[in-house]
Amino acid sequence: MRQRSNIRFMSRQEVLGYVLLAVILLAIIPLSLDVFRLNLIGKYLTYAFVALGLVLCWGYGGILSLGQGVFFGLGGYCMAMFLKLEASDPESTKIQSTPGIPDFMDWNQITELPWWWEPFRQLPFALSAIVLLPTLFAFIIGVAMFKLRVGGVYFAIITQAIAAIMTILIIGQQGYTGGVNGITDLRTLLGWDIRSDSAKVILYYVCSAALFICLLLSQFIRYKKLGRILVAMRDREDRVRFSGYDVANFKIFVFCLSAMFSAIGGAMFTLQVGFMSPSFVGIVPSIEMVIYCAVGGRLSLLGAVYGTLLVNWAKTIFSETFPELWLFAMGALFIAVVMAFPNGLASLFKRYIEPKLPAWYSGKTAGLGASIMRTDSSKETVGKEALEEKNRVVSKPISKPETVGTMAPSSDEKLEGGVYVD
Repeated sequence: MRQRSNIRFMSRQEVLGYVLLAVILLAIIPLSLDVFRLNLIGKYLTYAFVALGLVLCWGYGGILSLGQGVFFGLGGYCMAMFLKLEASDPESTKIQSTPGIPDFMDWNQITELPWWWEPFRQLPFALSAIVLLPTLFAFIIGVAMFKLRVGGVYFAIITQAIAAIMTILIIGQQGYTGGVNGITDLRTLLGWDIRSDSAKVILYYVCSAALFICLLLSQFIRYKKLGRILVAMRDREDRVRFSGYDVANFKIFVFCLSAMFSAIGGAMFTLQVGFMSPSFVGIVPSIEMVIYCAVGGRLSLLGAVYGTLLVNWAKTIFSETFPELWLFAMGALFIAVVMAFPNGLASLFKRYIEPKLPAWYSGKTAGLGASIMRTDSSKETVGKEALEEKNRVVSKPISKPETVGTMAPSSDEKLEGGVYVD
C-alpha cells in the first residue's frame, strides 16, 4: 500500500505558509496600498521569480549562477519587442522618416524592420519566445559547461562574464535593441492600455498568480525524487555519479528551469513597468538577484519571496529617506544578514519563531492524541490477554506425561544445523 507521504508534497507548515503568503499578496497589500505602491510591489514580485529559480539551482542543486539577469532580460526584451511593434504602427509613427518601425531604429537610420523582429508581431510567438529562447540559451550554456564538469566558482565566473558580454552586445547594437536606453514607450497590449490604474492592478494579480504557479511547481519538484537527487548532487556529487545517475543532465535541467522562471519574471516586469533596458541584464543586477535569495534563505521557496520583497522595500525606503546614504545602508543590511544569519531569514524563523507557535501549526496536537489513544488501546489489549491466560492455566486439567519418541522427518521437512525441524 502506498504511503500518504508519497502522495502529499506539502507539510502542514508549508500549506499554512502558502496560505499566509496568498492572503498577504492577494488581500492585505492590494487593500492597504495605493496604485503607485501596488505597482512597486508588483515590480518586486517579478524579481521573486529569479530568486525562486536560484533556490532550486543554487540552494538545492548547488549551482551558483551570477548571470540570471541575462535570462530576466531576454524574457523582458521578448515581451518589449512585441509591445514596441504594436506601438509602432504606421499611423503612430507617420512623422518618422520610415513609418512602421520602432523610433530608435529610425533615429539610427535603419529603413527596414530586421527579419528577426518580424515574428514578434504575433503575441503567441512572443509568449513562446519568452519561455523557449532563454531556456534554449541556458541549455546551450549547461551542455557546454556541465558535460565538461565545469562547476563551482568557475561556473559562477563564466555566467558573470556572459552577463557582461550580453550587456555590451545590447548597448553596442543600438539600432536594433535601443542601446543603453533600452526599449521604452510601451503603451498597449492588444489594444489594452497597460498604463492605466486598472491595468496596473490587474497585472499585479496576474503576476501574483504566475508566481504561485511557479512556487507550486518548485514545491512539487522539491518533494519528488528529483528534488532528493538534487540535494544529494549538491552534497556528494561523486556518490550520485557512482550510483549510475548522469549528474550533468540533472544540472542542465535545473539550470534551464531557473532560466525559464527568470524569463517569466522579466516579461512581467516589462508589462508592469513599461520598458526594458540593459541595466537589468548586467553583472550588478545579477548579483542583486542572488542577494534576494540569500537574504530570504537559499533553501526556502517562501523565504525567497519574502527576501525579495524585504530587500527591495528597504532599497526603496532608504533611497527615498537617505538619497545620499542608501547604498551604504543596503550594504550594511547585506553584511548583517550574511554575518548573523548565513542561511537567511527562513532559518531565523525556524529557530526562534516556529517553536513558539501553537501546537496545531505543526500538527503536534493530533499526533499527541493519536499516541494517547494507541497507548490506552495497547494497555487494554495487554490486560485482556493476561486475564485470558490466567483463566486458561487455572482451568487446564492435569494430564499424564506423554512419551516422546523420535520420528523420521517427512519429505517436506528440511535439515537445519544437523537437526530435523518442521
